[in-house]
Amino acid sequence: MAKLKITQTISRIGSSAQQKKNLDALGLRKINQTVEHNDSAIIRGMLEKVKHLVKVEVVE
Repeated sequence: MAKLKITQTISRIGSSAQQKKNLDALGLRKINQTVEHNDSAIIRGMLEKVKHLVKVEVVE
């Protein structure tokens, strides 16, 4: 199963409450913080809501 390497690139200041909750659920709290998650539909849905705040890389 592929993994996703997710890095927050832009501050959460000015984001909506739902976007902040998505970042929290992904485990992102600071700029340039990186987390890894398994690729799933749930994670992809969260990323779709905050795609302008994060950078996503696929790790094999």
